[in-house]
Amino acid sequence: MRTTIAIAVALMLVVAGCSQAPGAGTTTDTAAETTVPPTADETTQSDSESDATTEQSSQQVVKPDDPESDVIGWEAGYWYNETIDVNPEDGLNDTELDKTVARAMARVERIRQLEFEERVPVEIQTREEFRSNQNDRSTPDDRRLFDNVKYESLFMIGESTDSIAVQNRNSGSSVGGFYSPSEEKIVVVSENASTPKLDEITLSQELFHALQDQKFNLSKFDQSTRELHNAKDGVIEGDGNYVDHLYSERCKDEWNGDCLSDSGSGTSGDLANIGPYLIKFQPYSDGPPFVRGVQQRGGWEAVNDLYENPPASTEQVIHPDKYGKDSPAEFDLEDRTSNGWERLELQGRPSYGSVGEAGIFAMFMYPYYPSQGQTQIVPAREFFNTKQGTDQVRQFDPLNYNSTYSAGWDGDKLAVYTNDVAKANETGYVWKSVWDSEQDAAEFVEGYRQVLEYNDATKVDGRPNTWRIEGNGFADAFYVQQKGDTVVIVNAPTVSDLSDVRQGAAPKQ
Repeated sequence: MRTTIAIAVALMLVVAGCSQAPGAGTTTDTAAETTVPPTADETTQSDSESDATTEQSSQQVVKPDDPESDVIGWEAGYWYNETIDVNPEDGLNDTELDKTVARAMARVERIRQLEFEERVPVEIQTREEFRSNQNDRSTPDDRRLFDNVKYESLFMIGESTDSIAVQNRNSGSSVGGFYSPSEEKIVVVSENASTPKLDEITLSQELFHALQDQKFNLSKFDQSTRELHNAKDGVIEGDGNYVDHLYSERCKDEWNGDCLSDSGSGTSGDLANIGPYLIKFQPYSDGPPFVRGVQQRGGWEAVNDLYENPPASTEQVIHPDKYGKDSPAEFDLEDRTSNGWERLELQGRPSYGSVGEAGIFAMFMYPYYPSQGQTQIVPAREFFNTKQGTDQVRQFDPLNYNSTYSAGWDGDKLAVYTNDVAKANETGYVWKSVWDSEQDAAEFVEGYRQVLEYNDATKVDGRPNTWRIEGNGFADAFYVQQKGDTVVIVNAPTVSDLSDVRQGAAPKQ
């Protein structure tokens, strides 16, 4: 479990490379293709209820009387659908911010049918302030090394590049706001440096994350690997972004555009590396339709129940029919090292990493971006979920994290090995994955072979299933072994090191 959970909002889908995508344009539609029908408690108000809410005119909603006790849809003196007296053009003063937050809380309550227990402080930061804070974050050396190897194993970030720094730069460009349970505060990032402004849609999602924490205790979830993090975010971010979507729709319709916006909001697409972003974006894309399906079948109470029984894997969010039915396999990743190679252990963390179906899919999709669409291991037309009859990527469920090469995942574990004395701080790894069938495992191996070839790997003569890459950031030796439904990938600096990292790897013919 993470000691601090930062729940970040991706303002928009990064479109780096999208202009070359068959069936995908550089812009996103501003509304989801499917309109979600309201639940029974969100439909037309009764006569008695309408007396306690607002009366709408062409320009303004008149403030009704306050209720005798706190009710859903009313917070700190403000109803969800009343007009507030604020002037966002020159930034919000403290009084205006208080009004905006109170009404947004009421609106979140109205949509999600949950009552806030307490107010959470809201701070507005400029993009530069937020980036500076990201750069100031520190990471223990062993975790940094482990993370470097994880992204190296996915052929996204070369072994000589600091993957933590890359991810911090990504966050500095793409995050629109976050809620910190450990500090119990919200930060909204403004693109307007001279006059920081607040985007109400971003605020609404972070307020809902605070509400989630108050009702369901977000810190209770085990998110100790990237796979577990994304799986639980299928509910946390799925619910949050679904509420965000409903909030945005009501801003345009029911609330007549009476929602604050930051005219400069949005990202420039200035990512250090899109690979980690692709992995982390999965629950933002697949989570909302997963939650919507649950809500449409069982109402908000069924969504509330998800927090007691969250998805066990990203597979269950990518393929909702597997939720509650296909749990990941349990298996060991035993050490078989020699000649000074030792497993890297992390304090307070598992001794292995796991990227899940989402991470494996992202590995296969990643070459599309640096190749500007020339290499498509997963066809782009299958990845981008476009609006019917157009090349515009949908805002709701924009990406499909499903492919022949990654479907059928049943579990994966990555162990990192070091040899400080003999190999001058070189690293190796063993990545073991289990699949639903022998055919699924074979399809994964075929996709992995294409990834190797994209990175200029060549087969090693006299060594079955052994490859070598020279002259780039992934220069190493690789051994790929499939036995039935299980695949083991061994990485080492040289071919001769492979059998030291894992006994029996790369045998001579």
